[in-house]
Amino acid sequence: MTQKTTNAKNFFKTLPKNLFSGFVVSLIALPLGLGLALASDAPPISGIIAAIVGGTVVSLIGGSNVTITGPGNGLVIVLLGAITTLGNGNLYQGYLFTLAAIVISGILMLLLGFLKMGRLADFFPASAIEGMLAAIGLGILAKQFHIMIGNNNASGSIISLLSKIPSGIIDLFQISNVNLLAPAIIGIVSLLIMVFYSKIRNPYFQLVPAPMWILILTVGFSYMCTWLKIPYPLDSKFLVNIPDKVLSNLAFPDFSMLFNKDFIVAVFAITLIASIESLLSIKAVDKLDSQNRRSNVNKDLKALGLATSISGLLGGLNVVTVIARSSVNVNNGATNRSANFFHAFFLVVFILLFQEQLRKIPLAALAAILVYTGYKLATPKTLGKIARIGKEQIVIFLTTLLVTLFTNLITGISAGILVTFLIHVVLNKSTALFLNHLVKPNILMYKENDEGNYYVSVKYFCSFLNFYKLKNKLDAIPENKNIILDFSLCNFVDHTVMEGLENYTETFSNKGGSVEIIGLDRHGADSVHPFAIRKILPLTKLNPIERNFTKRQTLLKTTANEFKWSYEAKKNTHTHFLRDFVFFKTRQIPYLYNTLSNETQKVKLFDVEFTEGAFIAREVVKTTVLHIQLDNEIPVFTLDKDGLLDFIYSLAGFKEIAIDNHPDFNKRFFLSGESSFALQSIFSDELILFLESHPYYHIESNGESLLILKKERLLSVQEIKAMIYFGKQFYSLVQNSKILVKNSL
Repeated sequence: MTQKTTNAKNFFKTLPKNLFSGFVVSLIALPLGLGLALASDAPPISGIIAAIVGGTVVSLIGGSNVTITGPGNGLVIVLLGAITTLGNGNLYQGYLFTLAAIVISGILMLLLGFLKMGRLADFFPASAIEGMLAAIGLGILAKQFHIMIGNNNASGSIISLLSKIPSGIIDLFQISNVNLLAPAIIGIVSLLIMVFYSKIRNPYFQLVPAPMWILILTVGFSYMCTWLKIPYPLDSKFLVNIPDKVLSNLAFPDFSMLFNKDFIVAVFAITLIASIESLLSIKAVDKLDSQNRRSNVNKDLKALGLATSISGLLGGLNVVTVIARSSVNVNNGATNRSANFFHAFFLVVFILLFQEQLRKIPLAALAAILVYTGYKLATPKTLGKIARIGKEQIVIFLTTLLVTLFTNLITGISAGILVTFLIHVVLNKSTALFLNHLVKPNILMYKENDEGNYYVSVKYFCSFLNFYKLKNKLDAIPENKNIILDFSLCNFVDHTVMEGLENYTETFSNKGGSVEIIGLDRHGADSVHPFAIRKILPLTKLNPIERNFTKRQTLLKTTANEFKWSYEAKKNTHTHFLRDFVFFKTRQIPYLYNTLSNETQKVKLFDVEFTEGAFIAREVVKTTVLHIQLDNEIPVFTLDKDGLLDFIYSLAGFKEIAIDNHPDFNKRFFLSGESSFALQSIFSDELILFLESHPYYHIESNGESLLILKKERLLSVQEIKAMIYFGKQFYSLVQNSKILVKNSL
């Protein structure tokens, strides 16, 4: 059976699931599409057009798998600002000019896709994006709250509208006319449905999403009034306005302001926010995909750009990837892009068959849905989450939020980026760290031959400014492989990188691989949060590193408990015992840290930092070492790979020794020592078989103890466990060989 036949079979097999999921999503997309358009001061139908065009185009040529497209929350205050500014008081004319900006924005997104700029969202600090989303949430909530309580005429800036909320609530209690109170009652009841919907556990009730329940109940209320011959309490100005003939009443863009400064600013603002919102949503939805697939973000940008331009030409809003509707899509069992297409198809059916019912939807009900949406974006919990990461993140978050509220999104996100960079400079007391190394290659990646792990080393710094370089390397590695990610040569790692790496860790783990981060144990952090900024600490300040453990240190402590050993993170300057080994004779060892040891202290494993060379050739090396104190003396020797260090050991009086009757061992390993006879007796057949069947380790004996190390880099926790096991077995075999030799004598 060919791959094409298999794909077709799977498509038809999963068709019922995707059809059902598309229907459920359309129940949410209908009220949200109407509401988001109204919140942008655009005709209600423009939001539905965006959802229909987006669902159709992106499902056919997009690069994602289970995402849903349509109008997004993030564009509301951008479109509202564009319509208000470009129209200069005439909202409908402003809408036509904004449609032209949407068309141009789509072309720019298409261009970004061809230029492979799917990494665009990586250049924005995580806390600045959180601040931007919170500002968007407050912008939505500011105006929609007044519409929810029946005040359709409220106007002004976001700050002004927010400040009027208390007086708007007070005015409600002074209204005596029931008809004037009716929109507020409907709006408040609708908001309560949104808030308490998740508390109702009935599975049949949960089949219908909360926004659709609001539409069913409010439209049903109008029919009940007609049936009971009771006057309907809402005037037409409080209801959704849908044209009598939708297809013949489409609006078309006006390009007459094409070179106007405000128009150009609107185009760039729409493009920036649409791209960021889409890319962040695609990344989040990929984590929800049950099949652990990764979207082609550049292909999706092209599809979104084309869909946006078509939508603008037909009178619709921007098309973006939306996280909330995509999450519902995944939760209802969607497996491919056809669910997005079916969601668009059902929206067409709703518009063509239920126009009369749509005209009975109260604006206050749609506003309540948006008030809840805005609150979820700007919930106070976000500030608490940011604060736990670090105090500096609060500054970045609040700067972006406040500047956006008082100016616009472009200025707000720019301020967030600038403040983030300045904070990083202050924390490191250096601009040179960033400016001198920004364009330098700072990522080394190679595949280690022995275990097949991918080793990735990061140098200088890793922040939102250059995170894309690291991501390019990680994206090139199959997700079922194991990665050792080493930051020991990196002075500074920011919050955006730490959060982004957590996403990679989850993705690789879901597909059978792993990402283990090493080299951050000497970096300080101001909080215990795993996403906190990490900055290299001077030697003099290394004592408190155990206060805020890295993930590796936490795992080391767990490993120590598993072996019933003790664990101490802080530095230890007692390194004299290492001087007895030839390997460390010519190297300077200031300290060791992250020490695991057994109760008798006969076995110790630790990270050690040493230097070799001098002046400009001086190099700092960090590695993990296992030290075993022996019960009985054994010959002095070193076991190395292919004689890599034979020159050093020849200076110490060691000579190469071949073991009789083991030619393969002699080819693979370089054994040297002072006494050939003694080593021939120690290296028994059993010990040699053990060494040949295990990964290579550098082993050295000073007669009284053993030194075992694997690579001149820090080891991952899995590698440490393997080295402890290897060391125990090697020690046991050596001691047994020694006893057998004594007995034979």
